[in-house]
Amino acid sequence: MGRAVERAEAASDTLRDQHQFSASRRGTATVLRAIDQAWGGGYYIVDPQAETDPEAADAVFEGDELVIDVQTHYIARHRAHAPGVAGIMWFIRNVAPDRWKGLDPEIHLDLGNYLRHVFLESETAAAVLTCTAGDENHSILTNPEVAATRELIDRMAGTGRLINHSIVHPNAPGELDRLGSLIEHNRPSGWKVYTIQGWGDQPGWRLDDEESGLPFLESSRELGVSIVCAHKGLSALAPAGSPADIGPAAACFPDINFLVYHSGYETPVGDEEEGPYDESEPSGTDRLIKSLADAGIGPGGNVYAELGSTWYMLVRRPREAAHVLGKLLRAVGEDNVLWGSDSIWYGSPQPLIDAFRAFQIPVELRQRHGYPELTLRIKEKILGLNAARVYGIDPDLTRSRVAADDLSWVKAAFDEYTAKGGFR
Repeated sequence: MGRAVERAEAASDTLRDQHQFSASRRGTATVLRAIDQAWGGGYYIVDPQAETDPEAADAVFEGDELVIDVQTHYIARHRAHAPGVAGIMWFIRNVAPDRWKGLDPEIHLDLGNYLRHVFLESETAAAVLTCTAGDENHSILTNPEVAATRELIDRMAGTGRLINHSIVHPNAPGELDRLGSLIEHNRPSGWKVYTIQGWGDQPGWRLDDEESGLPFLESSRELGVSIVCAHKGLSALAPAGSPADIGPAAACFPDINFLVYHSGYETPVGDEEEGPYDESEPSGTDRLIKSLADAGIGPGGNVYAELGSTWYMLVRRPREAAHVLGKLLRAVGEDNVLWGSDSIWYGSPQPLIDAFRAFQIPVELRQRHGYPELTLRIKEKILGLNAARVYGIDPDLTRSRVAADDLSWVKAAFDEYTAKGGFR
């Protein structure tokens, strides 16, 4: 990253210029080229002119893919000091300590910035708003607040720009009895669960355990909910955060789609990185891959690998990115990898979209490990078409709505939210 900073300073006369440069596609091109050179080349295909010519930078990163982000967040201002926020802020600062100094959840991570980053500053056509674990005293948003956000944007923008989950804690007393009410009042497109979340004396739970997981999945089936999104990975290696239960659960419930958030990836420690698949000592995404293999679930099955935060951390580690993406594509298939950014934890998702467009798995790694080439078609599927299929989104209708959208609803939505003092 030092090379990128030096190039930005050389291209800019003032600190303000440097900030503007870093936020531009020229800045993205500069950073990616510096990363690519540091790792030996062949990962980011970026024209050198893109560092100095805005038109060349646009040409490198332009695309007409339908972008559907299946993992986005914001923090309600009145919840900026809730207990659960501290863990989020620790995580954001931990993955990029130099970049996120001074980040204030009340100022920088509210609905206004969510609307700006996701819909004004990126090519995101539709987004899934989800939430963190914990009861209403700990979480950054409640299920009714998540649903109210979707209702607000539906009313202002027309349907389809925002989709919502409802957070479920199957190990909490009485939670399974409340699932029907959650569907009736919040109209979620799927459940979001955190197996790492303890309740009472329980340190966590598994999707395939008889006390919480299996009864929850049976209830979901009976209620007609066919999407279960499970946070797996980014768990500091807590046993309940492992994706080892995904394979068995998916095999038992073939009519439920399991969306594995973060794909089992864990925050890098020092110079450690994921390499080729290692069945003997699986860690990170290898745990998910082994779980699927042991359960007999192959590409195109009912398990999907999601990239939120995972891709953000991999951008700066392109060799590891090549292995992780290559392994996931082999394990779940090109139709079952989903785009997620974990926005707005890292600002606008557009640099992440652009980096993904420019990324390639080098030929040498493809030949040695059997990884696929990241063709334009595969990238189009990952960035949006796969999510459209899972969530029942009409790609053509969504494209036409976005093309005709002047985004005037963004200000109207934020003004109404502010006037009401949030969703309290």
